[in-house]
Amino acid sequence: MDTTPVSLLLRIRETGDREAWRKLVELTTPLLFSWAHSTRLQGADAADLVQDVLAVMVQALPTFDYDRDKSFRGWLRTVTLNKYHEQRRRRAAAPPTEGDDRLDGLEGAPESDQFWEREFREQLVARALEVMRGEFRESTWRACWEAVVSGRSAADIAAELGITEVAVWSAKSKVLRRLREELEGVME
Repeated sequence: MDTTPVSLLLRIRETGDREAWRKLVELTTPLLFSWAHSTRLQGADAADLVQDVLAVMVQALPTFDYDRDKSFRGWLRTVTLNKYHEQRRRRAAAPPTEGDDRLDGLEGAPESDQFWEREFREQLVARALEVMRGEFRESTWRACWEAVVSGRSAADIAAELGITEVAVWSAKSKVLRRLREELEGVME
């Protein structure tokens, strides 16, 4: 079964596949919360922003036309920023209520492309790795993790796990290849 994000978008558009929806929501929700928190929204305000973006996804994705020359990330970022600014306009127009002073002095959403790019990649990769972890034997996962994240040498990892250095490199290759498949089309 093809489980890449591009295929998720296509399955949602073509069949409304519930499992594809679930997986896409599972991948994007932590990212959306991270973006919301980066604007200093907390609690219910962050949840409202995430809910607003997910509502747009529900409306738009059944007719979403994926274009390899454009990125899903860019579209998601635009929707998130628009909903963030819409939320701020609604708050500015509403009479102040008790507790609204916590929003005083709120800086605008970070507009730097570099910020959005870094945040997007970190959150999506972390979430994809979390979802994928169960697909691998613990020794395969740990060998890759220690090599990539901890930066340890293959010799040290092999000695600790009781495997060969070749097995460490093979594990790293296998997990990273699966990660690339999982994030195909979304990281572009």
